[in-house]
Formats: sequence, C-alpha cells, structure tokens
Amino acid sequence: MAELKFHPYHQPAGGWGALRASMHSLRQQGILTEGTALLLKSNQAEGFDCPGCAWPDPDAHSTFEFCENGVKAVAAEATSKKVTADFFAQHSVAWLAQQSDYDLEEFGRLTEPMLYNTASDHYEPVSWENAFALIASELQKLDSPNQAIFYTSGRTSNEAAFLYQLFAREFGTNNMPDCSNMCHEPTSLGMPESIGIGKGTVTLEDFDHADTLLLFGHNPGTNHPRMLGTLRDAAKRGCRILVFNPLRERGLQRFVNPQDPGEMLTNHGTEIATHYYQPRIGGDYAIALGIVRYLLEQGTLDQDFIDTHTQGFAQLQSIALETPWADIETESGLSHAEFMEIGQIYDSGKASIITWGMGITQHKHAVATIQMLVNVLLLKGNIGKEGAGACPIRGHSNVQGDRTMGIWERPAADFLDRLATEFDFEPPREPGYDVIGSIAALEKGEAKVFFGMGGNFANATPDTQRVHTALSQCALTVHVTTKLNRSHIVHGKNALILPCLGRTEIDIQNGKPQGITVEDSMSMVHISEGMRAPASPHLKSECAIIAELAAATLPDSKTPWRELVQDYDRIRERISRVVAGFEDFNARVHHPRGFHLDLPPRSRRWTTPSGKAQFIAQPLKSITEDRFVPQSSARVFNLMTIRSHDQYNTTIYGYEDRYRGVSGARNICFMHPDDMAEMGFVENSPVDIISHWTDGERMARNFRILPYDIPRSCVAGYYPELNVLVPLSSHADRANTPTSKSIPVTFQVAGAYDQ
Repeated sequence: MAELKFHPYHQPAGGWGALRASMHSLRQQGILTEGTALLLKSNQAEGFDCPGCAWPDPDAHSTFEFCENGVKAVAAEATSKKVTADFFAQHSVAWLAQQSDYDLEEFGRLTEPMLYNTASDHYEPVSWENAFALIASELQKLDSPNQAIFYTSGRTSNEAAFLYQLFAREFGTNNMPDCSNMCHEPTSLGMPESIGIGKGTVTLEDFDHADTLLLFGHNPGTNHPRMLGTLRDAAKRGCRILVFNPLRERGLQRFVNPQDPGEMLTNHGTEIATHYYQPRIGGDYAIALGIVRYLLEQGTLDQDFIDTHTQGFAQLQSIALETPWADIETESGLSHAEFMEIGQIYDSGKASIITWGMGITQHKHAVATIQMLVNVLLLKGNIGKEGAGACPIRGHSNVQGDRTMGIWERPAADFLDRLATEFDFEPPREPGYDVIGSIAALEKGEAKVFFGMGGNFANATPDTQRVHTALSQCALTVHVTTKLNRSHIVHGKNALILPCLGRTEIDIQNGKPQGITVEDSMSMVHISEGMRAPASPHLKSECAIIAELAAATLPDSKTPWRELVQDYDRIRERISRVVAGFEDFNARVHHPRGFHLDLPPRSRRWTTPSGKAQFIAQPLKSITEDRFVPQSSARVFNLMTIRSHDQYNTTIYGYEDRYRGVSGARNICFMHPDDMAEMGFVENSPVDIISHWTDGERMARNFRILPYDIPRSCVAGYYPELNVLVPLSSHADRANTPTSKSIPVTFQVAGAYDQ
C-alpha cells in the first residue's frame, strides 16, 4: 500500500479521470486489448450484463454502455492473472490471512476446486466429484436440515438462484440469508405494507418525463455511475434535482460524460444537483415528515388520488401537524428556510421520482423512513403516472432477481404452493435464518455447514470478530467464487473453494452455449451471454454446481437436476410455472432487451390487504426516543460507513478514492474541519475509533483523520474496514439490516488504549 495522500478533488466526475482509470484497470489486469473489445459487449442486447451495479439499460443503446467501475468489474473478472494449485502449494492459509483484501482479489482467477488440509494449512486440489461427495456427506449427517446455511450474493443469475432455492428447500430448510438482508431489506419490508410490492415503481423512461427528482442517501458517482448519464440528461432538460446526502459527493455535483466530445474538450460538464442539502446522519425521516407537513399546511394535495386510492390519511395528518417545526429542523439538520424551499419545489412539480440507497436503509428506523418517503409520493399522486414513482437503488446486478426467484428466508405461501406442485415435494414452511439469525445460529453451534453462493460473507457482515469466530466453528464452509477473498481464509474445520464461471465467460452445457437472465433495479428481465473463453477448463457454471450438488445430496429427488442444466431454457420453463410474472418466460426473454415485469402500482392496483395504498406514519418522538445514546464522557460522533471510489461492495480494486481526493490508504475517517479543531486533530492525525453499545465497546485501530465537507458531529469512513464497530444487535427494526450508517463513536489518540 502506498503512503496516504489527500488532495481535495475539484474536477467533475467522469471525464478524463474516468477514462484514465479505466485504461489503468485494463493494463493492470494484463488485458488492455482483449478487455477493450470485451467492453463493447457489456450491457448490449447481444452481450453480457455487467457484473457490477443493477442500473437498467436504455432502450436506445449506444456502443458504449459501461462506466468506470463497470470497467473495473469486467477487468477484475477477465484478468490474465491466475491462482493455480501451485499458488496454494506455495502459500499457506496463515500467510494468506496476513494479506490485504485488495491483494487477495488481485492474485487472480481461481482455476480448480480446492480442499483445505488442516495438517498442512494449505488448500489442495480436489476433484469435483470428491468435492460434491464431501459436501453431500456433511449435509446428510446433520441432525436437522436447519443446521445448514445457504447464503447468496446478488451476482447469482435467475436460473442459478431458482435452482439454489429449490435445492435448499428440497433439502428441507428456508435458511437462505442473502446480501439483501444487509442492504435493502427495509425496502422489501416497508414498501409492501405501503403499496403492495417491495420493488421500485418506475422505469428508466420515467426519468425522461419527471420534472423533479429527490435523491436520498446514495452516491451514483461511485456506486452506480451509469445513473449519472440519466441524471445528466434530466438536468440538461431542466429537471429539478434535489440531493439529500451528509457528504458533498462529486458525482452529485458535476459530471462530464466521457461519450460527449464537447464536454470532454471543455471538461466543464453538467451541473447535476440544482439543490444540495446536507442533513445530519439519520435525519431523513424528519426530512420526509417536514415535506409532508409543508404539503398539509401550504401545498396542494392530489385529493382525488388520496380519496380513491389510499387509506390512513387522517393519522398521517395528525402526526405531521402535531410535530413542532423546531423538532423537525433539529432532527433533520436542515433549516426552516430550507424546508420552505424543498416544499415549494416538490409541491410545484407535476411528476416526481424519489430515489434512495443504503444511506436510508442502514438505520434503526429505516422501514419507517421508507414508508414516510412513500407518503410524500402518495400525497401528490406520484405513483402510477408517467414520470413519477419510488425508485430504490439496488446494488448487485441481480440482487433483485434473486429475491424474485425465491431466495428469501420468509417465502410466501403461494410461492411454496406452486413450487410444491411443480416439483412434487413438500417444501418447509417455517421461516429460516436471515444474515443476523444465521450468525447467531453459527455462534451457538446450531448451524454447522455454511454454503456461500458467491459474495464475501466474512467481510460484508457486521461485528467482524464475532462473525469470523462463528465461521471458524463450522464443520464445513463452502464458497462458490471466481476469486479469493477473506471468506475463504476464515474457514471451517473442513473447507472447500469451488471456482465458477464469470459473467463474461461462455457457458457451454451439452455442447451448446447458454444464456442466463438477470433482473435490474427497475424490474426489466433480460438475457446475458458470456463472450470469452473460461479462465480455466476446470470451471463450472453456478447452475451446474448446484445441480451436481443436489444430485449427490438428494438421491431420491424427483427433480431431473442434470437434465435441467443441459439447456437453461428448461430451467426457465420451470420458473415460468412457479414464479408469478414469468409466464411464457422463454419466449419473452429471448426478445431484444427482454421484458418488464408487471408492477401493480404502476397501474394503481394495490395488492395490500385493504386493496389501497396505505399512509403509514410514526411520531417523530418515537423515532428519537428509541435512539441509543451512549453514556460516554468523551464527545460522541455519529459515524456512517461508505464505499471508496475504487471498490464495489467488499471488492477492493485499488487505493484511489479519486472524487474525495484520497489515495494510498483506506484506514481513514472524514470529519468536519471545525470538529477537528475542537478535538485537537490535524490532517492525518492517528486515532483509534471506539463504538459504544449496550453490550460494550468495539474498536477500530490506527485510522487517520481527514477534513471533509460533512455536517458537524458526523463522520464517515470506509466499509468493510469499519464493520468491526457495528454489533449484531444493532439493526433496523423488523428488517434486521445492520445500522452501518449510524454508529455512535468516540475518538482517542492511536495506541492510547494500550498504554
């Protein structure tokens, strides 16, 4: 790792910086020529879906449908670097444990199945047949199917996700935690109670017709850069864009489209946010409540929509009007004048979209906040009309599709009924473990086998040390993956690494290339076909791995596992009879661009128990009184975790957080300059960060303080390094999502604890 450097960045997002970083990534992975050609197939109708974010593809495609971080994702997968059996023979797991998360991924693509040898502390080659036999043996000797955990990352295709949940349920458990449990679970829980579904209600085309956009708690410049093109187009036609984010993020301020020669020549670009508000961390519920109060007092409501399509208006009205403005302003961190401005802008709009990300979902009252944002939309009839609606911004490219396919620990009864009819077995009905429940079960020894379909469970989860200890107690840990990460080093007593095909690679089954499908953030389902030869002849597809494992584990299964995998159309045919909305799946998905799922709220059909959209509100007092206040004599700050520009989820591409001006290190914490002065800190001051909870303190050691434009008493630092500060017990009410965006912390001089 290079030396920490900090130089505030004043250039627009995108532009020449994005091009240079993209070319650097391709060169670094040794695929400059091949990678450049490969990118021309990224997010194309006849190509592969980018393994990065889930932002949808426009109908009118250009030749270049990728972004800087998409380039990094493709380069990382298509790298020329390989991790072979010789590599593992040379390096023990103890040695690997000392390497950084960046270095583990940077070693390259895994090439063959590996089995951990306890005696030598090395991973050693194992045949696929023996690997499946070992897993089957460990699963079959469990006292109960519920002693197994089947985790899923958001990269898994629809076909693989469907087979995976089928296998787990035929085995006898609903223990299917997934990455949604750690990000948008509050969306999946809160929105159905309000409008009947847990998905966004807009299409990409709606952004062309909106006159007002309200963006809450997400940073498209780093986490979903292709959205910047959509925001740029909206801004250029005069759409008002209101941003609510504690940090000033470059991608939300100005953007140069690398495909626009004029913008590249001037490097000036387009102003994105017409209004930028910096609330205190966790103040979004109060913001939404303030907008509601403005509309009730001074605005115009869509009374016909409210009367015809909603219930619960009186309760919302009572709560909003009885909440003093002073409380709303204090909790939000915004002034009364700002609320008057926000309210007037939103009220004057004819069609508005509200977007949100994990800055909303990773709080204790995330569900309530999302429901209050939906209330804001309902008051103006901004659901079910062109250019308007709710838009949760998902992360992984198929995280939404995985849930649609049944990856959920609390499956709906009608889904299980159809699954039972189609495959002639009785699936388990009791709820399984989510992520938090899985970790607790592993800690107690109530779960003994952990199977990870992608992802990096050990690093993505909160309370890092407890999770690592829990995983190490497993009888067996298995990870299906393309590259090394921390979860393969934090292993059980037995451990397997099973290498799979990447999204960019050709998947041949029964002599024919196969396509898989994904669902984007806006419920568009389309096909993805790999374009390059696999990194190794020993790789298997995720579908093939699941089918072989099922055949080995469930000898009496009536499901023709191997036959289904010979042609993925056969899997899709089964999906069409089980998953609502996927009728005639094969015919529709093979059309160019695929098809859009029917979302009832788009036509103002409400699949709630009442048959209407529900206004759901809690008093602001109930939100604030339930907040944990640590008893500490030191000054307490509220910490939020964020991603660096050079990472995607737990995957670290490098040490350049370009838009925030940071390079060379990740152990940093951003703080307001005035807070730094009061604390006696200067730029680069070494500190230990201590989080405070009812069950004790947690510490992140040897971090560096950097000045940043962030509200007073709020600080920010990188995920997953700061996950160690979040206890398993602190999570969103009912949704169990870790409160990674609201961590009470204090600071001390680095090493003072040890003196």
